[in-house]
Amino acid sequence: MERSGIICGGTICIDVNKVIDRFPPQEHVAKIVEETPDSGGPGFNMAIDLARLGAPFPIEVVGVVGDDAYGQLALDVCRDHGVGAGRIAVLPGGRTAYTDVMIVAEGGRRTFFYQEGVNALLSPEHFDLAGSTSKIFHVGSPGVHARMDAPQGSGNGFTEVLARARASGHRTNMELVGVAGDRLRDLTVPCLPLLDSIIINELEATALTGVETHRDGRPDWALVEAAAAALIRMGVSTLAVVHFPEGVVAADRDGRLWRQGAAWVPPEAVKSTNGAGDALASGVMLGLHEGWPVEKGLRLGVCVAALSLGSYSTSRAIPSAEECFDYGERSGFKPTA
Repeated sequence: MERSGIICGGTICIDVNKVIDRFPPQEHVAKIVEETPDSGGPGFNMAIDLARLGAPFPIEVVGVVGDDAYGQLALDVCRDHGVGAGRIAVLPGGRTAYTDVMIVAEGGRRTFFYQEGVNALLSPEHFDLAGSTSKIFHVGSPGVHARMDAPQGSGNGFTEVLARARASGHRTNMELVGVAGDRLRDLTVPCLPLLDSIIINELEATALTGVETHRDGRPDWALVEAAAAALIRMGVSTLAVVHFPEGVVAADRDGRLWRQGAAWVPPEAVKSTNGAGDALASGVMLGLHEGWPVEKGLRLGVCVAALSLGSYSTSRAIPSAEECFDYGERSGFKPTA
């Protein structure tokens, strides 16, 4: 049987992107100048980003929402993008998870206020992969799902689901979100031997591996490569991808390393970095599914991330993969040393 498609599971939430005139100190006021609800969470964002890129294969989402307006919005966004929502469980009386994303208008800096909602109830039982012929199972994220994070057997809910996905013939991939380093390590390291690939940022890579990725306060290419290689040694079987503002690196089990500089973006074109990591990951995942050379997937990833910066929304600025590649050719790329 030839497998095709990506199932994106785990964190489904609505990002309520609120542009503010400044980030105030406590007991002071800031003005909200723009507000946009959109897809949020590593599972949900990956699916929508892949659809916007024009991925030539089926895309599904698995997770939970409440029977409220935000839950309906999540289902509507899936429908509007041609993403399968049949594996999303609607929990009666539940509140769909959401994040108030406070974006400072000048510079696009973000602060997140997360309402866990029904994501606290997500459990391995919600990941019904029966009958799935998808090639890849993508999941995120440890640290924001109480039941999935809880100890189960020799691991947690994420290790259980990943083992089940592997047993049913899926390749596996994981993304993370920014939770406290020790907690992230405790929850995620047991997952690494169950992953074919992982796509994370340099701070998350440091939390997992203990490899410092910054020198003199800035990410260092060689140190980021060392962290990616450490992820392979810790169990990731095929490809470890680590991204940071200047670009992205990858390491594989044969000891090969790749570098790709970020696509240039004029400062005046940047509205927000919210969702940029998910955008980069979607380009890499498209390449992994299609069997592209690693360098082609990394190049698409940085181009998608660059274009995603042009909107306060997480995904709405992302065009087709062809348009993303064209943008990279026009803009050029940052150096890799």
